[in-house]
Amino acid sequence: MLCDVTRAEGTRAPGRPAAASRDDVLKAAVEVFLSGNRVDVNAIAAQLGLGRTSIYRWFGSRDGLLGAAIARQLERMVAYADRTSDATGAERLNEILDRCIHWLVEDDSLRTYFDNESTGALRLITRSDGPVHQAAVAIVEGLIERAEEQGYRPPIERATLAYALVRLWEAFLYNDAVAGFRGDVDRLRQVQAALLRA
Repeated sequence: MLCDVTRAEGTRAPGRPAAASRDDVLKAAVEVFLSGNRVDVNAIAAQLGLGRTSIYRWFGSRDGLLGAAIARQLERMVAYADRTSDATGAERLNEILDRCIHWLVEDDSLRTYFDNESTGALRLITRSDGPVHQAAVAIVEGLIERAEEQGYRPPIERATLAYALVRLWEAFLYNDAVAGFRGDVDRLRQVQAALLRA
């Protein structure tokens, strides 16, 4: 599904840009990730005609680039689910989160990443100070805020609820990644609905 969302939005035309930017690097990393291949800083630098130092200056490390790419795809996925939902308030919030859970579990690129780099993948996606976790919390908090504008009253403070929901996803979807991508969707949905009181 992450791949489908990117295709729906359009992709960069083939060929080397005149002057590659940070966003060009991020787009290239997203494309590599969605293809199921390992994100290789050297290969992306060569593809875009950049030095590795530029990529490391922008993203800090390979993990920084990979985390930013996964966070970008998560943002696109949630935005797509948001655009295609007709529900309002708590129902909309629950529907969008349910769709995203379903897509995450079915996503081949994410599963391949966990299969190939299980321990590193788990660390990168679930670290509190990492780009993926922080982006996920910010995205969910934004969804809760929008639901509040439509009449939803969260059972706890918005930021805390967003953090709890993301940690819930991580526990049910990724926690056993070292033994294989889990994707315990049914129980996750039950707990999520109870937490949201939706």
